Amino acid sequence: MTTRTSSAQWQGGLKDGSGTVSLGSGSYDGPYSFNSRFESGDGTNPEELIAAAHAGCFSMALSNMLASAGHPPTSVKTDAAVQFGPVEGGFAITRIDLTTVGEVPGIDEAEFLKHAENAKAGCPVSKALAAVEITLSAKLA
Repeated sequence: MTTRTSSAQWQGGLKDGSGTVSLGSGSYDGPYSFNSRFESGDGTNPEELIAAAHAGCFSMALSNMLASAGHPPTSVKTDAAVQFGPVEGGFAITRIDLTTVGEVPGIDEAEFLKHAENAKAGCPVSKALAAVEITLSAKLA
């Protein structure tokens, strides 16, 4: 079993504080803040990182499923939009919208959508985030 790590450090209060996020691979080390999470300030935020992880996992899972079915894709591009905001009792991630476009020779929209739905259900990040509604819009380029 593989273990991946990342870390974060926060200094100060919620609104006046700031932090850094570091990926264990060393590929990202940067700031986050109240403004980058709740408004539109510079830096990343946990929801953006979740969106990147979900889009990456889903694209890989769908590409694998297509190739295993005899339709290796030229490309699969996925955008993930993580909905985050106030709910009763605090803040929460309430929904994740996946939008994917595939370039897959020799496949029709119906079969592409079938594989996309299976990837949505089967990708490890989707499974980890199953407590949240996950929507999917999939089409061929």
